[in-house]
Amino acid sequence: MTARTGALPGTGALRQTGNLFVLAVDVVRGTFVRPFQWREFVQQAWFVASVTIVPTAMVSVPFGAVIALQLGSLTKQIGAQSFTGASSVLAIIQQASPLITALLIAGAGGSAICADLGARTIREEIAAMETLGISPVYRLVVPRVLAAMLVATLLNGVVSVVGVLGGYFFNVIMQGGTPGAYMASFNGLAQLPDLWIGEIKAVIFGFLAAVVAADRGLNPGGGPKGVGDAVNQSVVISFMLLFFVNVALTAIYLQLVPPKGM
Repeated sequence: MTARTGALPGTGALRQTGNLFVLAVDVVRGTFVRPFQWREFVQQAWFVASVTIVPTAMVSVPFGAVIALQLGSLTKQIGAQSFTGASSVLAIIQQASPLITALLIAGAGGSAICADLGARTIREEIAAMETLGISPVYRLVVPRVLAAMLVATLLNGVVSVVGVLGGYFFNVIMQGGTPGAYMASFNGLAQLPDLWIGEIKAVIFGFLAAVVAADRGLNPGGGPKGVGDAVNQSVVISFMLLFFVNVALTAIYLQLVPPKGM
């Protein structure tokens, strides 16, 4: 009678990580397959935008206000009020905007993508597509991932504008700052790569959030409860992955792009 050997600790996590990586590679390859699913792409882009644009705009105002108020108070303590504009705007463009966009894309758009694909999976629509020789990744996942990337890029621009305007209002109106000094310090320290890194982060975050949501949606547990658990898992995994990737991208950017001096 042979002894039964259990699975090694962490095997399940490694297997899921491998499946996620394989799906990401398949999505990248499927992007260049023709004909492209333009109708599905447009529909999903509109859907993701409709569920994320209002919450994103509403969150960006208090986020920009908190950064402006905190940095305004800090620069006043150390006698550097003239740098309030630069510090708050750079913090919003480089860090706050991509993170807000990522959280909304993963929390609202990603959960909707996961629930949709999970419902299709438990109804055996995915299995039927595979039986007919239709790739679910090419037909369903690729348009959703590209739509999330496009919407994330656009939302990042919206958050940047709304956050900067909110920070300007609270710093100038609420804290009595000088409009000229606010704008002059921003022009003196900001540079074009600061905007590009925010957009690059938004694109990468949108890709990761959509791929994680699609992976969980294609592999739910049994029944509706399994779909609900998959949605919860996709949001948690996306948040953890996005924060780690943000740290890595920020560190690389600060090493490659020297700060602009006054």
